[in-house]
Amino acid sequence: MSREVFRGGAMIDRRAALKIVAGGIMTMVWPSASRAVKLSAAVEAALRTSDLICVATRRDNGERSAVRPIWFYYDGEKLFFTTSPGSWKAKRIARGSPLYIWIGSESGPFLLGKAEPVTDAALVDRMGEAYAKKYWIAWLGFFKPRSDRVTAGKTKAYLVTLSEGEPPAAVGE
Repeated sequence: MSREVFRGGAMIDRRAALKIVAGGIMTMVWPSASRAVKLSAAVEAALRTSDLICVATRRDNGERSAVRPIWFYYDGEKLFFTTSPGSWKAKRIARGSPLYIWIGSESGPFLLGKAEPVTDAALVDRMGEAYAKKYWIAWLGFFKPRSDRVTAGKTKAYLVTLSEGEPPAAVGE
């Protein structure tokens, strides 16, 4: 009797399937390098005091996209931001692009990020409250994350796992 499992168009044996499942469980339970990274004191201070981060993504052809300033929320461990679902940033993140992040300006401290979509209404509302404290126009109710907009698909919210790294070269450098 064959003990094979169908996976993504290919047959694999039961032992290989168990390794895949065990690896997935260990990824969820065991702290990974991306979650366990400790940022330097200077980077932590910059994230706590800066009003903007400048972000870029990686295009399909491997080049870095244009760098754009965005608002963000940093809770001491993770960074959060929102964008339009139709933006190039959102499309590239969906394809697995890393985030290239400069804190404060393009000459500020650099971080790498892995963005994951956030749909938790309580977390999105917490982001909105943080934006209202940080940005005066968000305090008035404009341009702040709202769970109803995320649920309706009008806004994409992201949680970013941070790590230190080297900035990629700009196009033409």
